[in-house]
Amino acid sequence: MSDGGPVGIVLVSHSAQVAAAVADLARGLAGAGAKVPVAPAGGTGDGGLGTSAELIRAAAVSVDRGAGVAVLTDLGSAVLTVKALLAEGDELPEGTRLVDAPFVEGAVAAVVTAAAGAGLDAVAAAAAEAYDYRKV
Repeated sequence: MSDGGPVGIVLVSHSAQVAAAVADLARGLAGAGAKVPVAPAGGTGDGGLGTSAELIRAAAVSVDRGAGVAVLTDLGSAVLTVKALLAEGDELPEGTRLVDAPFVEGAVAAVVTAAAGAGLDAVAAAAAEAYDYRKV
């Protein structure tokens, strides 16, 4: 296992329901014994569609175990919000990384890889490799 525990995973979606469902799916496919901290950060603070810097910040803090935090996003403004938080330098836990990956497949790959004890680089690589998954 990496220093301090497993890599944390934050799933940022414009919809609270989508973020929560993808988190549940990834946890479920990782297996019942997986101890990977996964937090959805979906929608706005008032329950609407959109993104919330505060929800993202709180989710990242909640999953930080000292091994880094991988953040996956769904759409454009979610990416921009995470980039803005990272640019501030002290808004997100040290070792937080925005991962360029498909949202659902990347989340599953990230959680499964983190559950195997991999570090942040391997978790980010596994999520990004999900772009190459062929369905036909």
